[in-house]
Amino acid sequence: MSTEARLDELLELRHQARTLGLAAHHRVNSHLVGLYASVFRGQGMDFDEVREYHEGDDIRNMDWRVTARTGVPHLKLYREERGRDVLLCVDVGPHMQFATRGAFKQVIAARAAALLGWAASDRNDRVGALLFGEHHQHLFRPTASRHAMWAMLRALSGEDAHRSEFEGGLLAALDRVNRGAPTGALIFVIGDFNRCKDALDTALGRLRQRHEVVLVPIDDPADWEMPAMGDVAFVDGDGQRIVIDTDDERGRRKYTEQWRQRRNALESRAFKLGVEMIPVRTDEDVHLALHKGLARRAMRRAVR
Repeated sequence: MSTEARLDELLELRHQARTLGLAAHHRVNSHLVGLYASVFRGQGMDFDEVREYHEGDDIRNMDWRVTARTGVPHLKLYREERGRDVLLCVDVGPHMQFATRGAFKQVIAARAAALLGWAASDRNDRVGALLFGEHHQHLFRPTASRHAMWAMLRALSGEDAHRSEFEGGLLAALDRVNRGAPTGALIFVIGDFNRCKDALDTALGRLRQRHEVVLVPIDDPADWEMPAMGDVAFVDGDGQRIVIDTDDERGRRKYTEQWRQRRNALESRAFKLGVEMIPVRTDEDVHLALHKGLARRAMRRAVR
């Protein structure tokens, strides 16, 4: 099981990022482009050329005049004019040092951030990051320089341990991003959303008013499925020691039901706010999970 993100691995993910469908370089019609390119629709786009329609293309870009004249479906292609600020908010708190299968949550989060960051960088976007925990933050301001990506990846791999003291965790991080990021930024929030509070609604609502927001929950199978291990001692949020019989089937069902209720509530909040969610599990390939999530997003947009 991988317990730490390695810098060389995060750097190597740059090559995989090109196949995410995020780094389409100039043309944004492909069904694999997904969320990252789709947020540019309707702004900062120059007409490039017309070509025949291919299965999976976004029908909103159909050139109906050429289609009517030739009798063959044709599509307009566009070229992006400018880059965009992309901010990766990554949870690096101690609770991310956990997994029962695959790799620790902090490793999965680092890989997801690297893939998304490289994809944005390859599109000449300005990439920044805010690494946050319960009592600290580390801000990398958005820049088009690849040096910023290297600095962020070094921090995610633990090679750069500098952090500023700042109380508050996720809610404080979202507030800082909302106050500091330029309007219209694309913000990915990557972390453990199993610990969310009700105040998250307000924080996400404020953020969504000015920015495009994507949540990337990092989940382990044990988050929703308690393994049968007999009597196990835990410490609750108040520091009290409690013993739970994990062999109790009814208790395990209740555990799963409560997790599903919390996740349904988060999904409902996100949907109402127009916030995308792309969950990634500790026991699956990060690249594949992001690719599938972006493809689902592209399909939903195509049928609207």
